[in-house]
Amino acid sequence: MISILARSAQKMYGRIQVPKLTYPDLAQASLEAGPWQRLKKYAMVFRYAVDVVIVVDLFGSCCVYQVVIARTLKQLVEQSNEVNDGGTPSIRIYILGLMLPCILICMILTLKYLAPFSLVADIFIVIVAFATVYYGTKNATQSPLEFAIFNNNIAGLFEFIGVCVFSMEGVGATLAIENSMTEPKKFPLVCVGGMSMVVAMVMTVGFFGYWGFGDKAKSPVTVNFPWEPFPIVLKAFMALMIYVTFALNFWIPFELVWHYLKKRHNPEKYYIWERVYRAIHVIGITLIAFTFPNISKFIGLLGSFCLSNMGFIFPAFIELSLVWQEPGLGVMKWRLWKFIIIFIFGMILCIVGTYTNAKELIKDVFYKNK
Repeated sequence: MISILARSAQKMYGRIQVPKLTYPDLAQASLEAGPWQRLKKYAMVFRYAVDVVIVVDLFGSCCVYQVVIARTLKQLVEQSNEVNDGGTPSIRIYILGLMLPCILICMILTLKYLAPFSLVADIFIVIVAFATVYYGTKNATQSPLEFAIFNNNIAGLFEFIGVCVFSMEGVGATLAIENSMTEPKKFPLVCVGGMSMVVAMVMTVGFFGYWGFGDKAKSPVTVNFPWEPFPIVLKAFMALMIYVTFALNFWIPFELVWHYLKKRHNPEKYYIWERVYRAIHVIGITLIAFTFPNISKFIGLLGSFCLSNMGFIFPAFIELSLVWQEPGLGVMKWRLWKFIIIFIFGMILCIVGTYTNAKELIKDVFYKNK
């Protein structure tokens, strides 16, 4: 789906004679320059829909990062191999404690100061993957075929699918990457290589993590590692790297939001208001993480709602609008059938997945509070 989005953008560049487009720009242009006259008036609505989904997805990811950092810090402070969100203080206190540090790092307005840490984080992820293979294999006591990955119910199935789809989170940055390339036409090749690495990492960590630690496994996988010198260092770096990644991830959706918010203020006061809004958004993220500290269910919800739209429905619709007249729907209208299949899958994941994950997330919160 990422390559579909990139190919659609490249077609649109030639059609409307522009050098580059963002994801929201492409969504708007697909209706304004599309074949359906009655839908042209909804071009801005489509743009706003893409904006909202990207913002919800990436700010939601920041909530997940806060919980991951809090859970890791809690384990390090308590110097225990046990993974328990309760106790005194509970994980929610650690989440609140992260509010000020997260506000401070998000006051960095220039992305170039944070970007180098992204490479370090990528290298660190590879190390974590190898460590997961080692400790997962070492801790395994039975065949992986004996585990029920869906928890034997529909909610478990859609939580699993939502978490898997969440790995496509990078779709929101697809066109930003393609726009920055010196040879944009080679993006599909880069996409295949990059996503192959992502899928390989997700499968490796998921398989060996679940094999080694089973149903009792907690996120992130590093908190399940034994209380030994190397895993302890790994956990500490994990918290630090995700802390920096929080700021990187926050930067993209905030820029979208700030694009609309700054219109309400005097340009001479942008310097002040941008920082005020950054602080407000971090506080909001912290409060959401405080309310819903269950990582797996929250990721399942984000994957089901955001990625079903951003990764399946929207790209398929944009592609259909571009091929409707030229080159056409093809033999037996196969391009239309392709859209219908992707659309149906996306809608099922969005409606059923969002409902089941939201229901389980709310149930989990009230059950624990009770």
